Amino acid sequence: MVSGAQLTVTDLRRSTRHPVDHKVIGEHRRLGDVHMHIVNLSAHGFMVSGELDLERGERVIIRLPVVGRIEAHMIWSTDDRSGFQFERIIRLDDFMRLIDTLQPNPRLRPRRPS
Repeated sequence: MVSGAQLTVTDLRRSTRHPVDHKVIGEHRRLGDVHMHIVNLSAHGFMVSGELDLERGERVIIRLPVVGRIEAHMIWSTDDRSGFQFERIIRLDDFMRLIDTLQPNPRLRPRRPS
């Protein structure tokens, strides 16, 4: 007998997350504008803080610095946090520039090879 979650997509939640404090307005086909507070970010997705009126699997389009418009779908939700997976992976060089833009504290930025 198999126990645990049976995921139908690759589990990307182990990707390195970077703490951020970024507010965006997501576009949702049913709700229109959805205010979101992104608290961590990876090249594969992001987590928001605050209650959202969305169900697992629903999609939003957000606009991020460097990356521009990108679509994501909700993969999990608790009372006050939700996780989203991007429809595409953000390229490493774009992601590093994005983190530099959103995380002004150099101690919280990832270390780069010299």
